[in-house]
Amino acid sequence: MTHPTPAILTRYAQGGGGLDDASLWSIEVHLDTCADCRAHLATPATADLLERVAVSLDQAIRTGPAPTPARRPALSVHRRWLAWTLLPWLAMTVAVVTCGVVLDFAQPSLPSLVLLLAPVAPLPGVAVSWSRRVDPNWELLATTPSAGLAMVLRRTLAVLVVVLPVLLVAGLSTGISVALTLLPCLAFTACTLALGAFVGVRTAAIGLGLAWSGAVLLPSLATESLSPLLRPGSTALWAFAAVAFAAVVPLVATHFRRLRSGA
Repeated sequence: MTHPTPAILTRYAQGGGGLDDASLWSIEVHLDTCADCRAHLATPATADLLERVAVSLDQAIRTGPAPTPARRPALSVHRRWLAWTLLPWLAMTVAVVTCGVVLDFAQPSLPSLVLLLAPVAPLPGVAVSWSRRVDPNWELLATTPSAGLAMVLRRTLAVLVVVLPVLLVAGLSTGISVALTLLPCLAFTACTLALGAFVGVRTAAIGLGLAWSGAVLLPSLATESLSPLLRPGSTALWAFAAVAFAAVVPLVATHFRRLRSGA
């Protein structure tokens, strides 16, 4: 290491007279890492000034207000579990299922609307639970370690916590099999997440909802005959589907990170 000469350090301490900008910059860089040269510059007046500054700072710290506790990051717990824009969709789902119960009592000759709606009941909520188009905090959340599959699972659970009890009450009040009410709901939710790893949760939810409506819901209402998929013998099939799709979701967890913008 090359040290500045005492003469150059003296000129630097006196204001840098006669030294060009490059020399001044190199001396300052050197002083940042060299304690010996800094000690050479220290004069009794400089040492006294530093001592008085240190005493003043210590006194200000002792007599000043206590430090304010650090606030939690803006990413609070409720934002990890729930987007407030999801609430209207959950309210709509509850209202639709309630209408299904009313129609089941009003038109007992028609296939049960509760059964027909149960598989797709959570899909609107799941579709918007992790979507940049709906969640105003998406840009903030997408950059956190809790994003990706962990975030999708938490918000999907928040949706199911609301939807499953509503379906359970609807099924019990209309005398419908609890298994046929809840198992299709869980199977479609798990299928949405499994497909969502590749095409985005929102796209998967919309696609499955349209497919169910076109293949089962509308034909059942048109023919006034319940689809074989929702008859008592189908419970084992729905249980298998729910378990199978749920097992696939952890296997494709990394895809949620790569497709966050489409989720």
